[in-house]
Amino acid sequence: MPKYSKLKNIDKKTKDKLIGLAWDDRTSFDQIKKDFGFTEDDIINLMRRELKPGSWRLWRKRVSGRLTKHEKPFKDYLSTLKSVNLKYFEY
Repeated sequence: MPKYSKLKNIDKKTKDKLIGLAWDDRTSFDQIKKDFGFTEDDIINLMRRELKPGSWRLWRKRVSGRLTKHEKPFKDYLSTLKSVNLKYFEY
């Protein structure tokens, strides 16, 4: 099965929404999968295909190792903080 097969048939509006969510630091890949059914690999392939090479490199550099793009590590990080304001970060 080609690696772009799941993404081939999505409309432009959905594609634009996925790209926007992928750029957003607060939206995790887990949330994108829950809402749209696309995995992290699917989103990476979409971004690779749709972005210019320089934008692709910038995005990859940005999301690589970013805690907020992965729910479990981010939740673990939040549990180590002792702050009254944590109630605003409940997921």
